Amino acid sequence: MHALRPLLRKSLFNLLAATLACAALLAPRAASAEALLLIEADSGKVLQADNATIPWYPASVTKIMTAYVTLKAVKDGRLTLDTLLTVSPTAASQSPSKMGFRPGTQVTVDNALKMMMVKSANDMAVVLAEGVGGSIDGFSAMMNDTAKKLGMTQTSYVNPNGLPADGQITSARDLGILARSFLRELPEYEYFVHIPAIRFGKRVTGNFNKLIGRYPGADGFKTGFICASGYNLVASATRNGRRLIAVVLGANSGTARAVKAAQLLERGFGQDNLTWLRPSLGTVENLLPVDATPPNLRDEMCGPNRKRPATDDDDALIAANGGATGSASATGGEAQVTFFTAGLQPPLMKASELMASAPAAVEPVLVYTGPTRTGTALIAAVAADADQQAASKPRGKKSRVAKKPDAADKPTDKPNDTKTAAAKPAASKPAASKPDAKSDTKTTAKPAGAKHAAAKPDAAKSAEKPAASGDQAAKPAKPKAATKPAAAKPANNS
Repeated sequence: MHALRPLLRKSLFNLLAATLACAALLAPRAASAEALLLIEADSGKVLQADNATIPWYPASVTKIMTAYVTLKAVKDGRLTLDTLLTVSPTAASQSPSKMGFRPGTQVTVDNALKMMMVKSANDMAVVLAEGVGGSIDGFSAMMNDTAKKLGMTQTSYVNPNGLPADGQITSARDLGILARSFLRELPEYEYFVHIPAIRFGKRVTGNFNKLIGRYPGADGFKTGFICASGYNLVASATRNGRRLIAVVLGANSGTARAVKAAQLLERGFGQDNLTWLRPSLGTVENLLPVDATPPNLRDEMCGPNRKRPATDDDDALIAANGGATGSASATGGEAQVTFFTAGLQPPLMKASELMASAPAAVEPVLVYTGPTRTGTALIAAVAADADQQAASKPRGKKSRVAKKPDAADKPTDKPNDTKTAAAKPAASKPAASKPDAKSDTKTTAKPAGAKHAAAKPDAAKSAEKPAASGDQAAKPAKPKAATKPAAAKPANNS
């Protein structure tokens, strides 16, 4: 009997290999529109790889490298988390999503990193780049040098935030290498990649990585979106001391990318007893790069056939479609992949249901302008930022007060209020601007700007504030102001 076991294993292995080969041949061509990768964080072992070495536009997952280079500088003593950086005119001019600070505003490295990683603030990425590298070009050179040292052979950078640029290229393989390097080399700073939410003044912005607070064990990393790349996500999770990293590039919605990542992670955590049946894929560094041009998904993501503007915050889109974007389009066979909720105990949930559920309640991390503060000084700084926000909205308020009696304005306010927290009436308007193709923006993130976007078609403001609004808000705000930013931003936001 023992003599038959090797033969049985070989037969089963050959059968499995043949089955996988047939599945690959029969797979729909549409599968080439996305790239998937699943690896073990400690060993770098590849558990799944689909189109993992095809070049791709990174969008805001670029900010993982920006954070990595910045934190390496901090670790090497070239600056500290308390170092004050100044917002330059170049930083202030970046497209949304952004904090929207005026030139001359100062912010610490610590706060800039938190704003960049949670809100995906493009202006903060430039503030960090100029503070560490002297200029965007200088910092991009540092990013490219770092990528080369890490073995990211398919990656090149021209900016620190991932806004559209032909030379801004990476691959799922390279992103897996970067995420793994971040965890191994900067363990003391990894909290920057899994902050659930931040509060700036009265604005609260939740992390766009929908796995955080929903998927058991989720503990990183970063999302990204531009029209050309589709919805990207690098995610990590730990279970029973084993950490996995999933990369999803080119998903068709923010929820779909989270569902795909959750499915990858779940399958990876459940593979332990069957590893001997699968052919070895080696380590992530050994995946062979493909020499090709990055696919451009602009027409699919932001073309005229898309019913609603593509944005990184698409909860409303999912709700409007009855969950179709996040479930049916996620991956085939979702009905067979279920997740245990709290503590890996029943009830079981489908991936799309898990991602659609409310995240765990958390206290947002406070961020603020100016030097590092604690105690009463911190409270005063937060209050000052809140006052500054209020001071920036008077004109928007007046115009809306005058229009309040008009029934046409009420529908715009109500939908927004239902989306944002009850304590954020001012934040309700941001929704109207969401049509921006912003890579990482939150409905609650830009209350002040949203009001301007809705009440004032000013180009500069509509370009800046819409980023903070959610796709859901884009719907009710259709009447006027929302329409302009929606059309202008889809292709240019990260």
